[in-house]
Amino acid sequence: QVQLVESGGGLVQAGGSLRLSCAASGRTLRSYHMGWFRQAPGKEREFVATISWGGAATYYSDSVKGRFTISRDNAKNTVSLQMNSLKPEDTALYYCAATTSLVLRVGIGDYEYWGQGTQVTVSS
Repeated sequence: QVQLVESGGGLVQAGGSLRLSCAASGRTLRSYHMGWFRQAPGKEREFVATISWGGAATYYSDSVKGRFTISRDNAKNTVSLQMNSLKPEDTALYYCAATTSLVLRVGIGDYEYWGQGTQVTVSS
């Protein structure tokens, strides 16, 4: 079983950048495809980005494509989300998640392990 802890959230002005990190313990992340999700107040949790075991494949939601970049460092057992050109609508609690699926997944139910989340607030 893997434990995930997110960090790097905070308050930023629109147009700014933040880098979120997800640190894993318990097992190596090499065994998992990884994903980032977010949940805004009053809304359902939604998919943001996913990356394959080795980092060769990535996939993004349309709302963040071209602004966010997901990456991983398996040697350090970490996954990151670089967020640029942030908008107020990006305000949410951001979660890191891991899946044992053999293919990349975008569904919340496809991920077995979740962190507690890190808050991102973008002011206008």
